[in-house]
Amino acid sequence: MPRMNMLQAINNALDIAMAEDEKVLCFGEDVGVFGGVFRATSHLQEKYGRARCFNTPLVEQGIIGFANGLAAQGSVPVAEIQFADYIFPAFDQIVNETAKFRFRSGDLFNVGGLTIRTPYGGGISGGLYHSQSPEAYFAHTPGLKIVVPRNPYQAKGLLLSAIRDPDPVIFFEPKRLYRAAVGEVPEEDYQLPIGEAEVTKEGSDITVLGWGAQMEVIDRAVELAEKEGISCEVIDLRSILPWDEDTVVESVLKTGRLVVTHEAPRTGGFASEIAATIQERCFLYLESPIERVTGLDTPFPLTLEKEYLPDHLKIFEAIKASAAF
Repeated sequence: MPRMNMLQAINNALDIAMAEDEKVLCFGEDVGVFGGVFRATSHLQEKYGRARCFNTPLVEQGIIGFANGLAAQGSVPVAEIQFADYIFPAFDQIVNETAKFRFRSGDLFNVGGLTIRTPYGGGISGGLYHSQSPEAYFAHTPGLKIVVPRNPYQAKGLLLSAIRDPDPVIFFEPKRLYRAAVGEVPEEDYQLPIGEAEVTKEGSDITVLGWGAQMEVIDRAVELAEKEGISCEVIDLRSILPWDEDTVVESVLKTGRLVVTHEAPRTGGFASEIAATIQERCFLYLESPIERVTGLDTPFPLTLEKEYLPDHLKIFEAIKASAAF
């Protein structure tokens, strides 16, 4: 089995999808000959031609509006927003058109074939406009699916599932892992289920939950906790919308404790939704308050990026506090 980094796995998934179905189109800013700012679409234009992999103007609202139109007419567009921070000009198209297209037409038309790829998160010293994690904004929008892979194997299998899913999917890619995450990835076609969390490590004392780039951070925190005799169960949510309540509930009913971590700011972050739901469903089984380890309620800083990010030490402290409550 070959080893790939996350960019190679994403490129491989796009290659497979485009080879299988001529209706699959890739487009966005600089995705053609240049291969995208991170090179995720390298060689796709060379292989499939300018009609199927092409550059767009620097207009995010136009990219998604164009993608909605293509999807409504039967194409399978994979639109790239160069950085998740730039997705906000397209917010109206996504939440008022993409998410509602099927429902406003009584399913006479839908844009279910649409996938929106975008790199999110910090860790590259990108400052305010290249580091944000906007997943919670879209989690408030029925009609969308939101997926976040944690490694190359997940990225390929989940992206192929997203492209073939009957609903529009926003696919957030943790850019600080693009080249840092390397692992075995099958060359053949495979899919991973959307909406199902994965228990990556079983434990008995506390449940630690995250997604995307935070999973690598969680693993380091759990190593420290286990040296202190705290047995951690680790869950990768993988899908933010829909999210797998039952898997998380089952784990918390066993451990009685929960720590949730994400890069986005604390207020209104998706950890709040998870904490509220688990409190409703597991209240009598909780041994301590649910802990949230998140980014700060400030614009994303440049020189203080390390202080802003919820690192393994912050998660470790939350695990210890929960276990000692």
